[in-house]
Amino acid sequence: MRRLVPWMLLLVFVILSACDQKRISELEEGVSTEADVRAKFGEPAAIYAEEGGARTFEYPRQPEGQVNYMITIGSDGKMSALRQVVKAATFDQVRPGMDKAQLRRLLGRPAMTQAFELKQEEVWDWRFADNQQNKIFSVTFDRNGVVLSTAITLDPRTAMPGG
Repeated sequence: MRRLVPWMLLLVFVILSACDQKRISELEEGVSTEADVRAKFGEPAAIYAEEGGARTFEYPRQPEGQVNYMITIGSDGKMSALRQVVKAATFDQVRPGMDKAQLRRLLGRPAMTQAFELKQEEVWDWRFADNQQNKIFSVTFDRNGVVLSTAITLDPRTAMPGG
């Protein structure tokens, strides 16, 4: 059974990815409306106000998925951007001194959070695919919720036998 777990997780990821790709292909920037986005993706986990009256909807796929989407609705009510944000280019924007709200806005909901009381630190993890490897991007916060450091490791669910 322990050997089947990584394969079952991979199957779930493939099914989720296929559903999202179909939804994404049915939306068109500058044409699709907020109602279209909500019909395809449902209620967003969070809504962020942007300059000029635009709003960005957060659609996390963590913890089982390896992506999170940010979909921007312009002030005209039409979709102006659809971005998958759990990737290296976004990780490069994470800097010491950022707070939790800034990080959530940048990457969406993490797959896991863990508090380390003795160290007075908290770590947030996002699962992502890097070519053919499953990895985890981790961010460590201090006691005030400010970014101290980041790290990338192999996802133990698929990297180790019995993951």
